[in-house]
Amino acid sequence: MTTHGFDKDYWERHWRQERDGGPGSMGGNPPNPHLAREIGGLMPGTALDAGCGGGAEAIWLASHGWEVTAADISSEALARAADRAAASGAGERVRWVEADLGVWSPDTRFDLVMTHYAHPAMPQLEFYDRIAGWVAPGGTLLIVGHLHATGPGGHGEHGQHREHGGHGHHPPPEASVTSAAVVARLDDSEWEIVTAEEQVRTLSGHGGREAPLHDVVVRAVRRR
Repeated sequence: MTTHGFDKDYWERHWRQERDGGPGSMGGNPPNPHLAREIGGLMPGTALDAGCGGGAEAIWLASHGWEVTAADISSEALARAADRAAASGAGERVRWVEADLGVWSPDTRFDLVMTHYAHPAMPQLEFYDRIAGWVAPGGTLLIVGHLHATGPGGHGEHGQHREHGGHGHHPPPEASVTSAAVVARLDDSEWEIVTAEEQVRTLSGHGGREAPLHDVVVRAVRRR
């Protein structure tokens, strides 16, 4: 049973609450640590950040020479991200697009398509299928998501789509996956799997409390 709509209204409210003084602002978060580890060695090219939220990952890519299209359903998130990019000096390399990723499609394919904890108003694995189609031949797909597990653990970090660990949210079942489930959607004849991992790291939440974040990380290269 779906517990979150993950539609435009949901995400606008989510980001508006943060703007109005909610603790633990997502807009100030550093880029996801998996990004540098997985992508840092690649030659810069064109990239799409699907569900860019506060823009930390898009800005990181732009600062490392990538030409980035950053898409999110929330105008609140994009405004904050664009301000942050301008302050960083990397804004000229990022194009911000307000879009519902369940229906929007880019007019080109990219050398890199990535998503970090993006939760659209469609089944999670179908969303990953959708964005995988936007990777150019020889390009890279990077998926960082919430690990689906029973019991406590696994707080979200970002937002279109992204929950914040400092708020104490647990990812709902419909927004979480396993690495095996993601890999199973990628045809062996079309994709080379480079990374398929499930990891636990620690985030600081309210009052300096630490919380575990259970991640799924899948990186794949399109063969053709």
